[in-house]
Amino acid sequence: MPPESARRGPEPAPATFAEKALARAAGLPATVAGQVVDARPDVVLSHDNTAAIYTIFKTIGLERVAIPEKLAITLDHAAPAPTAQHARNHAEVRAFVREQGVRHFFDVGRGICHQVLSEEALVLPGQLILGADSHTPHFGWLGAFGAGIGRTEVAALWATGELWLRVPESLKFVVTGRLGRGITAKDLCLHLIGKFGADGGLYRSVEFSGPAIESLPLESRMVIPNMMAEFGVKNAYLAPDDQVFEYLAARRWRRQTADEGRKPDGQPRSSFVSRPSSLSEWRAEIEAGALYPDPDAAYAAVHEIDAGAIELTVACPHTVDATRPLAAVRGTRIHQAFIGTCTNGRLEDLAAAAAVAQGRRVAPGIRLLIVPASSEVYREAVQRGYVQTLLEAGAVFGAPGCGPCMGNHMGVLAPGEVCLSSANRNFKGRMGQPEAAIYLASPAVVAASAITGVITDPRELE
Repeated sequence: MPPESARRGPEPAPATFAEKALARAAGLPATVAGQVVDARPDVVLSHDNTAAIYTIFKTIGLERVAIPEKLAITLDHAAPAPTAQHARNHAEVRAFVREQGVRHFFDVGRGICHQVLSEEALVLPGQLILGADSHTPHFGWLGAFGAGIGRTEVAALWATGELWLRVPESLKFVVTGRLGRGITAKDLCLHLIGKFGADGGLYRSVEFSGPAIESLPLESRMVIPNMMAEFGVKNAYLAPDDQVFEYLAARRWRRQTADEGRKPDGQPRSSFVSRPSSLSEWRAEIEAGALYPDPDAAYAAVHEIDAGAIELTVACPHTVDATRPLAAVRGTRIHQAFIGTCTNGRLEDLAAAAAVAQGRRVAPGIRLLIVPASSEVYREAVQRGYVQTLLEAGAVFGAPGCGPCMGNHMGVLAPGEVCLSSANRNFKGRMGQPEAAIYLASPAVVAASAITGVITDPRELE
């Protein structure tokens, strides 16, 4: 009889996170970088573009979606509807949701898809989420494989439940030390993109590790994989830890408890496949699904970044990798300051802005626009007094959603105007006007600059 090791077969080769995640999604024992697999995602995301995707879907000759239980749809990009055409689009999406029996639908005002799906705990560690939005790598903060795909690909997923994907090569960034006073995850991302270029991670899986990453609060971690969409990545990954497991377990348990209290036709409304009976069981199940790269996995490159050497950083017009230390652009006049988006519209961002604005006023002629990333963020910011502080300083709040980020409404620019934004993109025309200029920075920098009227280091106001 052969030895036990021979009967088990060869041990799998050391694997990166991407290789493990796509092997799981494809039902394979292992994958390697460069391999093409047929993957079945756990969640398929779309937003206002759902109506356009449905038009493509119907050209295939189909009427019914194969995987309605996996769809998550949010109205956020032009919400509330700024035009009659947008309103018609929203009505079409609502009709589609009713017809297809989509349970995970979030209407106008709930917030931005990436923030909302995180708050709703719809995405778990080790899962695959594919979305018709370029910032779907966002879900890497949960230890999930998130990737943006096109509308046609989403229509194919609706029809079949699967999509071919090429397993990406992987990059590793080990971030040592700790970020300095006033330096944020946004500065880390802008520093990295400026150093390696906007295409430095093109179709790569980027893994982040190191003490600087592990010490970040959860909301700061969310910034990193979201911004990596501007690095060209296929996905980005942060290893999930106790904080992530506890965050998700508490929200899953709360959702399950609420769902079981609403029983149309005598049936529970919850769509969870598995139904743990306690918070601790949810925690154990979520943790069991987490995936971690092997220590000796093969990477295309490994880079070490000293967090302590990172400065306050600003991306200058008109590309996100046109970065400079804030000191080099200090004093640049602005007309509008914008805090929000799926990158930096969370509670910690509003808290930072409120701390800067406390007892101060927005400079004459400057518009400070704030759009919370979700209704949950907005509600908590009201309860903590951040909204009151910012309103007293002269800020203007918009309904939770994407706001002016992509130039639809709620703060588009005029020709020749300059906006300092906490968003993720600053190419020409991004905020509705090619003859305007957009700088990118952290929320505290944006708030301080709104107070002075020029790009300002918030530490100078302390």
